[in-house]
Amino acid sequence: MANTLVQFRTEESARVKAVQICEKLGIDLQTYLRMCMTRLVQENGIPFSMNVSDIAENKAVRAMKAASRIAEQNGISDMTLDEINAEIEAVRK
Repeated sequence: MANTLVQFRTEESARVKAVQICEKLGIDLQTYLRMCMTRLVQENGIPFSMNVSDIAENKAVRAMKAASRIAEQNGISDMTLDEINAEIEAVRK
């Protein structure tokens, strides 16, 4: 089946909020819109609701965000993998 491009205009603030919500749900905005269209057609109507408040934040995601904040605060957020491994080796010696 051939793919087609669907475009529409929306306020930037609404788009930004939608992207943030999708990120919390672990998907991107394009995936969400494809899901909506697929389900709309399958159900012949709006079949579901998804609320961020219903989803507990994943512990691993929370830990990675904390690690990123710490790295940023310490000026090491742009280290390469080789630099990180060198730091680990230096500490182990």
